[in-house]
Amino acid sequence: MTRVAAIDCGTNSIRLLVADADPETGELVDLDRRMVIVRLGQGVDRTGRLAPEALERTFAACREYAAVIKEYGAERLRFVATSASRDAENRDDFVRGVLDILGVEPEVISGDQEAEFSFTGATRELGGRDDLAKPFLVVDIGGGSTEFVVGDEHVRGARSVDVGCVRMTERHLVHEGHVSDPPTDAEIAAMRADIERALDLAEETVPLREARTLVGLAGSVTTLSAIHQDLPEYDSAAIHHSRIPYVRVREITEWLLRSTHAERAAIPSMHPGRVDVIGAGALVLRSIMERVGAEEVVVSEHDILDGIAWSVA
Repeated sequence: MTRVAAIDCGTNSIRLLVADADPETGELVDLDRRMVIVRLGQGVDRTGRLAPEALERTFAACREYAAVIKEYGAERLRFVATSASRDAENRDDFVRGVLDILGVEPEVISGDQEAEFSFTGATRELGGRDDLAKPFLVVDIGGGSTEFVVGDEHVRGARSVDVGCVRMTERHLVHEGHVSDPPTDAEIAAMRADIERALDLAEETVPLREARTLVGLAGSVTTLSAIHQDLPEYDSAAIHHSRIPYVRVREITEWLLRSTHAERAAIPSMHPGRVDVIGAGALVLRSIMERVGAEEVVVSEHDILDGIAWSVA
């Protein structure tokens, strides 16, 4: 066993996994898995820069994670940064801050690399199941981007497009600093058109419709599973490898887009940081399912973070 630590810093959240990995058996044993919503991508789509307050929230989480990594004595650490820090003009400020706190330089990876990690993390434990047909389509709906990967044992095609729950919310639903509550029909239509254009781009290089099993990753998808199951609180064990039929994704998406902030915040499994962006994330998932004709989505709690851990091991 090798004790490793992996950090995934996205547009909306920063997550840590400390695990013991055995590459020979393919076993990854979680020791600590946690998430903090820091909104690193706050305003990036509009300004092209990381906001000072967003950087400070992220650095505070890094200090917390540094203490956890030291406590467990992880032998190796890999810090991967995704969409928001790829897009920002001042990403050097981000890199210096992380290096000072954690002693490693964040790797600002490409969308294709992001997709590879997501695919490995999500499918490594699904490959031997007889009830899931291959090839898999893994979709990782993040804050700033969505990654699409089609593959079986190996990746056949991957593409990252700039459609995520935070980016869509900020682009279409925020006016004078306030989120539409709830969105108008015109705002929803504009958001949907943006998503459809992104799906067209993804299909240029990834054979989306060849997939036999759709696997959904990240907070928008896992939150939809919790809502579908009417969980009294967020429960990773109940969510991992659950399945959501398309009809329920459609129903939940419609409700989320018609609900108020207070109604969404009252959902017991809803993380406070997702209340304003969950409608956009749900619409991305619904649009993908309609494009590929998926009757259900298999939900995975294992994603890019697990893929990063395996790359370290």
